[in-house]
Amino acid sequence: MSFEQKKVAPVSRLYAFLLIFLLCSVALVARAVNLQIMDTNFLQEQGKARFLREVEVPTRRGNILDRNGEPLAVSTPVDSVWVNPKELLQAPEDIEPLAAALGVDADEIERRLTQRSSREFVWLRRRLHPDVAAEIESLNLHGVFLQKEYRRFYPAGEVTSHVMGFTNIDDVGQEGLELAYNDWLQGKPGLKRVIRDRLGRTVEHIEMVREAAPGQDLSLTIDRRLQYLAYRELKRTVLKHGARSGSVVLLDIPTGEVLAMVNQPSYNPNHPNFDTGGLRNRAITDVFEPGSVMKPFVIASALETGEYTPQTPVDTTPGSIRISGHTISDHHNYGPIDVTRVITKSSNVGATKIALSLEPEHMWSTYDRFGFGDVTGTGFPGESAGVLRNHRRWRKVEQATLSYGYGLSVTVLQLAEAFAALANDGRLIRPSLIQGATNPATSILDPTIARQVAAMLETVTGPQGTGKLARVENYRVSGKTGTSRKASASGYASRYIASFAGFAPSSNPRLVCIVVINDPSGSQYYGGLVAAPLFSTVMAGALRLLDIPPDNYQGMLAQAPFDRPGGEQ
Repeated sequence: MSFEQKKVAPVSRLYAFLLIFLLCSVALVARAVNLQIMDTNFLQEQGKARFLREVEVPTRRGNILDRNGEPLAVSTPVDSVWVNPKELLQAPEDIEPLAAALGVDADEIERRLTQRSSREFVWLRRRLHPDVAAEIESLNLHGVFLQKEYRRFYPAGEVTSHVMGFTNIDDVGQEGLELAYNDWLQGKPGLKRVIRDRLGRTVEHIEMVREAAPGQDLSLTIDRRLQYLAYRELKRTVLKHGARSGSVVLLDIPTGEVLAMVNQPSYNPNHPNFDTGGLRNRAITDVFEPGSVMKPFVIASALETGEYTPQTPVDTTPGSIRISGHTISDHHNYGPIDVTRVITKSSNVGATKIALSLEPEHMWSTYDRFGFGDVTGTGFPGESAGVLRNHRRWRKVEQATLSYGYGLSVTVLQLAEAFAALANDGRLIRPSLIQGATNPATSILDPTIARQVAAMLETVTGPQGTGKLARVENYRVSGKTGTSRKASASGYASRYIASFAGFAPSSNPRLVCIVVINDPSGSQYYGGLVAAPLFSTVMAGALRLLDIPPDNYQGMLAQAPFDRPGGEQ
């Protein structure tokens, strides 16, 4: 190849390279013009994908109210703080002021963010105090953001905790009515599109994709005034007698509505650090052998046969009876007494003789009709049905002990339901916790027999009865004491359950109150000494608060002042 030919070759390759470069440049310009002017959708979509976000709009959980509209559970708006670990770690000088605002160690925050550096969203703290949220917002830190949420607050605290239950950090019901009616209360969060800048701050609201639907309110049958009253007196009694636990249920007889339901020990649902042992609503979930409070039901069963009347004699001599190798005793030898006095004196021997004269099937049917061995139907989570064995499996001694409350287990609410049926002329109404619930009455006992049993129960609070301390000034009270030994692995131990079940006013029963004190310590453990005074205080306060007129006119006259000579009274 000649020198001239060698000189021409590089020049041609240079022109070829320039031509290719020119063509590429034209193609890039054409593509840019196409994207920027002709077809803008692509870049717009890409921009939106980086800066357009769909954000959840939190919604308020429904309030829980008492029967008078007083709040028992409400949701208040709060701020929670979250971070983008990548952004915050790129500005390490912002970690120290953030830690100071939150009151935590800066090294701990940095360690936590480093472990989660691949994420774009990490909760740092939920449900901040408003002052803390305001301080964090004023710092304008990189990668640190506030998000609106709702926090559940319980104004009555531990007084209503077992009925209310509580919600978790995401405002989802975990216990009690918060759990049972979670779908009703929760609501549905909304969804909106927003534009955020590179720091994650919202700069423009584009559109609402879905409107937020707040939760629905829930109105209860609970009366907050009566709830406070019952809780205060129960706590005082449990502390006074060194008891392990206790429960009180107050029921409206004509409607079956639960006016108060309290337990000890309790917990404060506003603070998450509570002992799990105190979470149970013992009045509904825990069962126990009720003892002598069951005697009215075996008497009702006997009266149904027509072979007994309130005046039928029963010989309890010599104060004990031997059944299948087991001895059943009374506290005293009451001798020959009638059926009414079996209730008045709470005679185990008398109740045993009456029970053994009945057909097991009939006696079981009576207990079953009063709701023992079956849930009350409140829908409360964890409700127990108790235990009532089928009559075909009863032994003679078991039929005997069932007459005075051993060999079966019940809940406090079941007892309230059963005593309300006695007070309501033999009509059973399922108890309810929600206002507006339909509670049809079911006739389970002849009204005449129900009134006879109610009259017998009034003698228990009379001068000769075991429940004198359950009296309420200016009101006639019917009720029954109960003292049962607690079962253990080795038999029945020297530990007791003291109870009192009753209703007032006796002439026109309006309220039923059941008191159960578990394992009182010391020398006082009888129902008439431990539970009856608590019943009296709660019932007296409830009758006054509900403006129920007195019916003990003789007692009122005995206490009324009369004019005396000289103007003295």
